[in-house]
Amino acid sequence: MVMIIDTTMRDAHQSLLATRFRTRDLLPIAEMIDDAGFYSLEVWGGATFDAPLRFLKEDPWIRLRLIRERVKRTKLQMLLRGQNLVGYRHYPDDVVVKFVELAYKNGIDIFRVFDALNDVRNMRVSIKTAKKVGALVQGAMCYTISPVHNVDYYIRLAEELLSLEVDMITIKDMAGILEPHVAYELVSELKKRFKVPVNVHTHATGGLAVATYLMSVKAGADFIDTAISPLAFGTAQPGIQSVYYSLPPEYKPNINMKVINKISKYLKEVIEKNYSHLLNPRILLPNPDVIIHQIPGGMFSNLIAQLREQNALDKLDKVLEEVPRVREELGWPPLVTPLSQIVGTQAVLNVLMGRYKVIPEETKKYVKGLYGRPPAPIKPEIKKLILGDEEPITVRPADLLEPMLDKCREWVESHSYLEKEEDILTYCLFPEVAKEFFELRKQGKIEVPEKPRLYGKVIAVVIDGKEYRVGVEGVELETVKTSLPLIQPTIQAQLPRAEEKTSTTAGQPEGEPVSSPMAGKVLKILVRPGDKVKKGQKVAVLESMKMETDILAPIDGVVSAITAKEGENLESGQPILYIKPE
Repeated sequence: MVMIIDTTMRDAHQSLLATRFRTRDLLPIAEMIDDAGFYSLEVWGGATFDAPLRFLKEDPWIRLRLIRERVKRTKLQMLLRGQNLVGYRHYPDDVVVKFVELAYKNGIDIFRVFDALNDVRNMRVSIKTAKKVGALVQGAMCYTISPVHNVDYYIRLAEELLSLEVDMITIKDMAGILEPHVAYELVSELKKRFKVPVNVHTHATGGLAVATYLMSVKAGADFIDTAISPLAFGTAQPGIQSVYYSLPPEYKPNINMKVINKISKYLKEVIEKNYSHLLNPRILLPNPDVIIHQIPGGMFSNLIAQLREQNALDKLDKVLEEVPRVREELGWPPLVTPLSQIVGTQAVLNVLMGRYKVIPEETKKYVKGLYGRPPAPIKPEIKKLILGDEEPITVRPADLLEPMLDKCREWVESHSYLEKEEDILTYCLFPEVAKEFFELRKQGKIEVPEKPRLYGKVIAVVIDGKEYRVGVEGVELETVKTSLPLIQPTIQAQLPRAEEKTSTTAGQPEGEPVSSPMAGKVLKILVRPGDKVKKGQKVAVLESMKMETDILAPIDGVVSAITAKEGENLESGQPILYIKPE
């Protein structure tokens, strides 16, 4: 009999709904899912820390606590990105240790620990800390296909992980590219060599998942990951309903299908009412091309969100072609967070701005070795373009980081934001996002998920004869005082045609504009009016698509005006400041 790890409350909605599922809509199924017979529930980690904080204005620690209060019997687990924790860069060891301790204290029983580059050096501290506090640890191997990734590679990697005394090995196939016969070979070899519990995690992206699970179980896999339909399939895990009925009697898990059916009915209703506007057909349909581009579920939904943010959704096919090209140039990194964001964002920028014309700070850090060892050498011409004559580091990246926990505590306390110990970790991980969240919390403007409410409507907007489906998220339309019926009629938006727009230079600052190369938020402005700058000098930092991009002065000169402010959201091409040539 195989045991099931349920991903409904984490990976499923991260893969299908860009991690936008609200806590208030998850809580009604928590007690039911506790009765379903799963081995464990993956409910936290991955993007479910960042996305609720950034987009939903929810406290991820509160989400975990509320789920733990309702799930009494089933183990809870989280996905932890090794030294990245739940962020997109490496954090010092003191932050890693404290985060694992607090996650365990708040209800996590099992830590699934991985590193995006399969660099075990980056997993050591989090694994040892989790073992020390008494948690179980799944040592996760990121599965990918490349000239350097084969069965022997993964056997060697499993041996490294087992030397750290992990409790089981997880084959983490984030893109849904693990072919059934390869799964059988890999699981069989792991079981024969190490006599260790093996967990297989895959996605339904390429249409292989159910067959892959069947062959994995026949090879001896002890655990497989599923979600509950309709929050399943597409770029998420296959649904437990389909997997349950596909397994032979001797392997069938002990799952209460009556409970599953009740949860499924609820999910169908809440998705239709609150989240249907986030579902893109391309995410739901099997895509055999995933074997080529290897884009995982969460990355695919976020690529669509990123392109929509840049008003460039029509460029999706070109981005999908660019991703494997960038991946090969960067040394075949597995496409999993944060490398999926780095490769994906670089591919988007290459398509929109020209190849490597804009290079985010995270791409530079990766090439420098600050994320760990690439599986294969980075193309010399790309390394030269990004680093110049600088050489990459060879030590464990975290060895170069100064402790930061005390500094984070000092900042949070000095700004009167400290309500609980976990706030310090939130600030350490995402300082800019945390500042905004803490201020909103102080004003009483954050989401408090006490009662489940059905929010959101979808309206049709017609622009120049083309209809767009627009979701109104977080708006309780039932309480809006309006004479309009609840089913909104089509709204004709009369916009000026491009040729009708007028422009004027009246009042425009002197000098050359330094504009935002893409839609994003201004994180920092590093100069003031009157400052002298040199061509190539960093004058501002923009956050876009979860990445930071340095904005450089295009010429020598003097800053004549600052036209944007920190925290402001800009459109592509909108000026940040002006530089007057000397």
